[in-house]
Amino acid sequence: MRRTASTFLSIALLLAAPLTTVWAETPKDLLAEVVASRSAEDRARDSSRHPVATLDFFKVEPGMSVAEALPGGGWYTTILANYLGPKGSLYGVNYVDKMWGMFSFASEEWAAARIAATAKFPELVAGATDNGINAAGFTFNTVPPKVVGTVDRVLMIRALHNLNRFESQAGTRTQALSAVRSMLRDDGLVGVVQHRAPEIASDEWADGSRGYLKQSAVIAMFKEAGFHLIARSEINANPRDQPGADDMVWRLPPSLRTSKDDPGLRKAMMAIGESDRMTLLFSKAP
Repeated sequence: MRRTASTFLSIALLLAAPLTTVWAETPKDLLAEVVASRSAEDRARDSSRHPVATLDFFKVEPGMSVAEALPGGGWYTTILANYLGPKGSLYGVNYVDKMWGMFSFASEEWAAARIAATAKFPELVAGATDNGINAAGFTFNTVPPKVVGTVDRVLMIRALHNLNRFESQAGTRTQALSAVRSMLRDDGLVGVVQHRAPEIASDEWADGSRGYLKQSAVIAMFKEAGFHLIARSEINANPRDQPGADDMVWRLPPSLRTSKDDPGLRKAMMAIGESDRMTLLFSKAP
C-alpha cells in the first residue's frame, strides 16, 4: 500500500500524543501504582496482606468517602489517602474511649495515647499525602452528624476481634456495627478482613480474646446488625495457620509475641506466616 506524506504525518502525531489519549488508566491500575510507590518497609507485608486485590474486592474507587476502622499506625491509611485522591474523604474510626482501659495490660498512659490518636488522624493522613483529601478522626460513638449516611465504604480490617471480645461486658460490637450502618449510604458496603478461627473451635476460644473469630460468627453478627453478605473471598487465606487450643494470633508475624527468646519457635512461626484471614463484603440491608 502506498503511503502519502499526510499518512506519515498522521502516524507521527498519533505516536507523539500522550498515552492517556489512547489507553485510559483503570482504578485498579492506579491502585497498583499507589501500592508500588510506598516505602520498602510497608511493601514488605504486601504478600501477606494483598492490598490491591483486597481493596479491589471491596470495590473501593478514587473519589469515594471511606471510613477505616482502627487505622493504627496507618499502613492502609497511606494507601487509601493517596488512592482516594483530593475528591475523596477518609475517616479514621477508633474504639470508644472507655474500651482502651478494658485491656488487662492497659496503663493510664497507654490508654490516653490511644484516645489522643483519634483526633490526630488528619495528621496521619497529612503525613501520607499532600493531595488535600478531606480527613477526620472520631470514635464509634462520636460519628459526626454530617458523616451519617454519606460513607461509600467502611473497612474493618482486623478490627472486629476486640469489639467482640468486650461485647458481653460493654456491648462494644453491637454499638460499633450500629454506628457503621448509620455512616453508610444506602448503597454503601462494608469490607471485612479478620483473623479466622477453625469452625471446630469452641465459641469461648473464638470470642476474639485470642485474636480469632469464626467466619460463621462474623456473618451472623453482621446479619443481626442489618447487613447482607454479598461476597466472600480467599484472597487473605493462609491454610498453614492451624491454631491449637493454647494458641493466639499474636504468636505469628509480625508480632511473634511468644517466640522472642526462642529462635527455633520463631523460625517455625515465620514459616507459618501471617494469620489465616476471612475476607467478606456486606451490603446495608433495607
